Amino acid sequence: MKIVITSTGNTLDSPIDPRFGRCQFFIFVDPDTMDFEAVENQAMMAAGGAGPQAAQFVTDKGAEAIITGNVGPNAASSLAAAGLKIYVGATGTVRETINRFKTGQLQEVTQATVGPHAGLGGGMGRGDGRRRW
Repeated sequence: MKIVITSTGNTLDSPIDPRFGRCQFFIFVDPDTMDFEAVENQAMMAAGGAGPQAAQFVTDKGAEAIITGNVGPNAASSLAAAGLKIYVGATGTVRETINRFKTGQLQEVTQATVGPHAGLGGGMGRGDGRRRW
């Protein structure tokens, strides 16, 4: 099984990035062998639609499950339509998260865990779809 984990860096010891569509890196991992590939998220700086763009990318790379902190509505919809399992609540490092995945400690979801634009930061999104300005 190939899983993808959102990360702030490009190693197994990098911290988890709690955002899906705007994470810094995707770490593609075979949890049985721990072989991995780190890929910078090209959708991170997208003006809009980062979640669906990221979902398309990880689907095209053959991921079967995504592990992240949270997932927004557009990304959740795209991932579910592609048949990927979505696990949220990831914290710590990529390596620690893989171990929690292997022992069944992560929560699988079928819908968004935050509102639209939650991953924008910098005052752009509130997590509930309402603008701050």
